[in-house]
Amino acid sequence: MSRDLQDRSDIEDMVGEFYRRAFADPLIGPIFTDVAEMDLDRHLPIMCDFWETVLFRAGLYRRNALQVHLILNALYPLRQEHFDRWLALWVANIDEHFAGEKAELAKVQARRIAGSILRRVRGRSGSEFETLRPHRTWNGEETVDAP
Repeated sequence: MSRDLQDRSDIEDMVGEFYRRAFADPLIGPIFTDVAEMDLDRHLPIMCDFWETVLFRAGLYRRNALQVHLILNALYPLRQEHFDRWLALWVANIDEHFAGEKAELAKVQARRIAGSILRRVRGRSGSEFETLRPHRTWNGEETVDAP
């Protein structure tokens, strides 16, 4: 039976296994290895700090995660399917190894983060709740569209 995420060691296991899968994935692996030229040994402690901060409020991560993705997007346009695959690998990894409140929080937060970063690299608000704006169509009728 799986147990919940409890400490840094669990975070390291979760994040390490996820990135091993992500680096090997045919869709998103090349983004990590060829575009970002990511050094996994250097990257893992940073991501462990991030997830320990998200899940346990450790206060260890003080970088700008969005900025990294904006730079990456300028080099190689990130698409919906990249975020979908990232999220599918993340959720599958957690479901295989952990169960409980923190494991569920890790999945919920990953969905929020992926959605927010995708919206931001597309030049939109990070919020999934954007204001609807009325405008006139070519024939003068008023309609409402999201930005």
